Amino acid sequence: MASPALDQPPYTLANLPYGVISTSSEPKPRCAVAIGKHALDLAKYAKAGKLFDIESGHNFMLAQLFSEPALNSFAALPWPTRRAVREKLQEDLKAGQVPADCLVELDGVTNHLPMKTSGFSDFYTSLEHCQNCSGEMTSSAIAKNWWYAPSVYNSRVSSVLPTPHDIPRPKNVYFSAGVDSQPEYGPTKKLDFELEMGYFVSQPVPYGESMPIGDAREHIFGFVMLNDWSARDHQLFEMRPLGPFHSKGFGTSISNWIVPMEALEPFSCPPNTKQDPAPFPHLTWPGQGDGALDIKLRIRLNRNGQEHVLGASNLKYLYWTPYQQLTHHAASGCSMETGDLIGTGTISGSGRNEQGEKCELGCLYEAERTKTQVMPQGASGEYQEGYIEDGDEIVMEGWCENGQGEVVLGFGECRGRILPPQ
Repeated sequence: MASPALDQPPYTLANLPYGVISTSSEPKPRCAVAIGKHALDLAKYAKAGKLFDIESGHNFMLAQLFSEPALNSFAALPWPTRRAVREKLQEDLKAGQVPADCLVELDGVTNHLPMKTSGFSDFYTSLEHCQNCSGEMTSSAIAKNWWYAPSVYNSRVSSVLPTPHDIPRPKNVYFSAGVDSQPEYGPTKKLDFELEMGYFVSQPVPYGESMPIGDAREHIFGFVMLNDWSARDHQLFEMRPLGPFHSKGFGTSISNWIVPMEALEPFSCPPNTKQDPAPFPHLTWPGQGDGALDIKLRIRLNRNGQEHVLGASNLKYLYWTPYQQLTHHAASGCSMETGDLIGTGTISGSGRNEQGEKCELGCLYEAERTKTQVMPQGASGEYQEGYIEDGDEIVMEGWCENGQGEVVLGFGECRGRILPPQ
């Protein structure tokens, strides 16, 4: 097999994202990295003796870890060890010294969930998202506590799905004609996406201990795209008094390849919005404000064979950064386990297009609240409410660019299709 193209977006040599794959000839799931249009089988790579010189890890141990059907054991290793593995992979790929039998074309692999996850929490930390959504499900003004600590709720692990995956339209209770009208039971009429990113915990935080915010990077294995599907009419029924339940528990799609923190370091940047009031000391990022990540995001819709771009955003728009989110999550003594998945919450911005229309909305509910046309509609030219229809496929993608606007690395697609209710 020919050597892989090392700079083929989105899986470039600067990326080397981790995932779990199987093939028809070798159906047992095992760990891999994506490079160009290939997956590099890490179990075979280690068994070939390529990692003997990795500090604090013998080759046979890494070969065993990479043969597991999840990346948890590798992610729990100290950051210097994981970094050394990455550097060795880059070195061998550049030199063309990866054994041919370690490479398999991506078109021939089946992707599996990359981590075994026991906990999933989803944040609510985009200022623009809060502003756009206020007034129906929440109070008209952003609650005071939102400004002092990241808002978050526990969600469902069993509904986290790899890409691609079909999601049946959920059924639940909803108000028939607005808040406090007669409840009915049936399929959602307002099925929505949420443009998010997710990140997986690497080294755990033991129960009863907290984590200094300066250590947050070392406790994050890497990032994926995340779509926390939402049934807005069901959510309206559930919001009082405890918040969403079934309306957000029926499906969460993620992209298959975890872009490691080592790859994302060059894209550190200051948050887009200054935090006022200033955060508490334990949530204050040390040094000069580079506590955010510059990751461009886009949402697409596939409907009836046609593709529509629904919007764009950027991870740096979050009011509370991922490092602050993770620090807050662990601050009460709650243990964080390797493989725990954290959702950033919907990522919205304030940008407008040439027509003056909002173009950085992170979900369709925001479009409804702001009377912004996002979904394809008829030719009337007037605003029409639009939500996801059966057969629609939502595709989310993210990437990082250099100073010349060239794509350096990407996250691949987060893809899910809605089926009729069962």
